[in-house]
Parts: sequence; structure tokens; C-alpha cells
Amino acid sequence: MLTSCGTYKTQTFSDKIIPIKPNYELESSWAVLPSKYSDDFKKYASNNIDTLKADVFYIYPTLNTSKKDIRWNVPITDKEQKSKIINKAVLFQASAFALSGKMYVPLYRQAHYRSFVKDYKSEGKNALDLAYEDVKEAFKVYLKNYNNNRPIIIAGHSQGARHGVQLLKDFFDNSPLQEKLIAAYLPGIKILPDEFRTVRPMSSPREVGGFVSWNTFKKGKYPKNKYWYKGAVTSNPITWDEKLNTSIEQHKGFLYSDGKLYTKALKIDVTNNGLIWSTNPKFPLRFFMSFLKNYHSGDINLFWQDVRENSLLRTQEWFDKNNK
Repeated sequence: MLTSCGTYKTQTFSDKIIPIKPNYELESSWAVLPSKYSDDFKKYASNNIDTLKADVFYIYPTLNTSKKDIRWNVPITDKEQKSKIINKAVLFQASAFALSGKMYVPLYRQAHYRSFVKDYKSEGKNALDLAYEDVKEAFKVYLKNYNNNRPIIIAGHSQGARHGVQLLKDFFDNSPLQEKLIAAYLPGIKILPDEFRTVRPMSSPREVGGFVSWNTFKKGKYPKNKYWYKGAVTSNPITWDEKLNTSIEQHKGFLYSDGKLYTKALKIDVTNNGLIWSTNPKFPLRFFMSFLKNYHSGDINLFWQDVRENSLLRTQEWFDKNNK
């Protein structure tokens, strides 16, 4: 059955139309495994990934936003979606962590963007829950088949961060596995300071065992919906401490879609209402970006080199603390 609400046409959510459940025992159900790096991704990774002592479990953001797509969840066999995962999300987000650990990126039956739209709240929750079922199952298989008692970075953005939050609740929070948590990088959603029982927001660059999160907007601009940011944890993705602003010299690097790294490209203010305010980044197409107020899609790659260096620092700190 087709229904229409607002700007989206959609199917009625039903067990009869959900895509086939992935089998994470199969390599084909993973976008990235240590044995399955694309040539482009290898450019950002260690020359010898076998020497890496930690793991990174990365969950990609919402990539299916088409108003013409009536599906609630995308099959992991969808070629267009898979291309976006590997050539966009993995290449410009997951790559920031590629020196810190071996990379694991499960394909999952991602929920369509409208799942976050108020008019579709009920069926959207069903779609998001289905997507998380896959992420949870993939993580179980990762622990069983790949982890070998190694420390872990959890990384995700937007919908991926939402699933990352639930992973922390189900596997790490108030659990022995938290001892293996180097850090969780979960920007692009609202996470409250007391979201977890024992996993806490981190407020120094060497801190381990907790999480960081932020939501990036153009300086002086706000989202329409205060719910998305009011009261959220707002980490500083440049200094990683409690400083409320930065200078342009402190910014380590923005990875743009041309594959080039632009250093000293922006400065930020950490607001008291859950937002990071950024200046318009200095790069060749900055004129066009000046018309944007929502920098959500750049939450990671705007601070790509900053994230890269910090994840390395926290990883080394974890090993120093644990005498490994």
C-alpha cells in the first residue's frame, strides 16, 4: 500500500516488504574488513594494517534521502547505496580512523531519511529498529570472529551515531567490555550528558573509555527544531577539551571531496546550547558553502585531520594505561 504525507510517498511498513536479513558470517555483508580495503581507502590507511593493535567499528550515516524512494529500508545488495557507502562515507569519514585500528564496516538495512521526519515517526521507528538489528548482529559477529580481545573505537555519524549510541548501551555501558573501549566518536545527533550509566562524555584529549559528540552549524545559525540540539553534549572537535573557541591556526585539516586536505581552514565556537558554530571553511568552493547554514554532512570531514590525530592519541593512551 502506498501513502503520501508531506513531501514523501512511502510504502506501509510491513514484515512482507523488508529486505532479506544479512548474514555477517559472509564477507559480502561487510563494506570494509581488514582484508577488504578499496584502493582509494588504502591511501588513508596504514601500509601494514597487520601491525595495528586496535579495531574501529564504523557505522555510516543516512545515505538514502531520495523523495522518490518508497522503501523504508535499503537492501545491502543495493548497488547505488553500496557505492555511496564505499566512495563517500567510508572514504571521507571512516578514513579518519584508518591509522588507529583495523577497520570494520558492516552493510546494514539502513532506514530512509524520512524515518527521522515527525510525520513518519511510528513507521520510521520500525525502520530504524530494523536497521539497528543488523548493526547489533554485525557487532556480535565481529566480537566472535574478529576482535580477539583487542581494544575498540566505535565511530558513527547521524543515523550511524544513533545506532552507535544503542551499541554502547547494549554492549559497553556498565559492562566489562567498557574496559576495551578506547573512545566512541558519535557526532551528528543529540546525546545527553547522562545518556549512559558509566560511559561518560570526555573532556580532555587523552581521555579514554567515554564518548564525544557534536553538531556543526554555520556561525550564528540554528536548526529549526530545538529538540535536535538543546542540551546535547558538545565536544570541541579541535582541542578536545572544554575550550569554547579556537583560532584558525589550531585547525588541523578539512578533507574535501576533491581528496585534498585544507589546513587552518576554519575556527569554531562551542555554544552553550548544543551546537558547534563554524566559520565558512577556506577552500576553493567556499563561496558556494557560504549559502549553507547546516554543516551536518561535514561533522567529521570538516575536522578530519583533528579526528585522525586525536583517535591516534587516545589509542596510544589506552595502551599506555593498560601496559600493553
